[in-house]
Amino acid sequence: MDNTGRLGIVIDDYGEINTAKANFDEIYVMDDPRSYYSVLGGLDYMIPDVAAPVIRQVLAAKASDGKKPIVLDVGCSYGINAAVHRFPLSFDTLRRRYARRELVELSSDDLLRLDANYFAAWPDRGLASFIGLDVSEPAILYAKSVGLIADGVIADLEENELTSDAARIVSRADVILSTGCIGYLGEATFRKLLAQMKRRPWVISFVLRMFPFDGVAHALGEHGYVTEHLDGATFIQRRFRNGDEFERTLQTLAALGKDTHDLEAEGLYHADLYISRPAGEAAQLPLCDFVSIASGRYRSFGPRYVHVETEEGKLVTLEP
Repeated sequence: MDNTGRLGIVIDDYGEINTAKANFDEIYVMDDPRSYYSVLGGLDYMIPDVAAPVIRQVLAAKASDGKKPIVLDVGCSYGINAAVHRFPLSFDTLRRRYARRELVELSSDDLLRLDANYFAAWPDRGLASFIGLDVSEPAILYAKSVGLIADGVIADLEENELTSDAARIVSRADVILSTGCIGYLGEATFRKLLAQMKRRPWVISFVLRMFPFDGVAHALGEHGYVTEHLDGATFIQRRFRNGDEFERTLQTLAALGKDTHDLEAEGLYHADLYISRPAGEAAQLPLCDFVSIASGRYRSFGPRYVHVETEEGKLVTLEP
């Protein structure tokens, strides 16, 4: 892989591509996750749920030595991946819980205490333990306070270096997981993380198709990693927030030479799956031997933005 798109677009900086996406910064600065679940849930956000079966397969393969792996969740936000994989919960279950009037009325402090008891009451599946990395201090503090992650690092590794304490925390990881943060961060973050690792973690990356993965794969390759793409499958992230986001995303994908027919053109963001492992381990256990396909394509959705052909040309409309 090189670090250009098919039309020669340099992708070392994802900033221009990100202009196509809606901005959700406001939901990551709250002291609790109610806005996070409300806003994203309203757009049928589902990547934690549709990715979960594959992640479980990878964790099971990684834990073949009988040791429960430690997962570093990059861009962990409020700990949703830890909740889904440690407990019999889903994003949709939690979205509906936080929409209850009784919880909406609580203060953040009261909700935090309630959530700590809520998660502690569930049986831990024992698939993995989680540590988190995110730029949002409120999200990390929440996820750690309610017991979803064992530890957390608040850092922007695209711009800054790891502190000694942060390096000690991330160095324990057996698996590095990201379910949508590629595009906000890239190869600089992964270079800094891998430089600190005591072991050689597997890297699971769910990446929106509008963000080329070449640069990250190249950075991993410098550390002796082989990156495999799961062919024949995509993983739905969410619906588009509005017609502008829909149109701009299709334009971005077209500029990268990617066909959106039956994918983003149907009103949904789609992500690719990449698994990166040390070359020897990848050769010993091919990806197709332990990962099968899961998708959210046929789930029930709210209205989608789609193109329709009219006498005046192609228009954007909401399809129920």
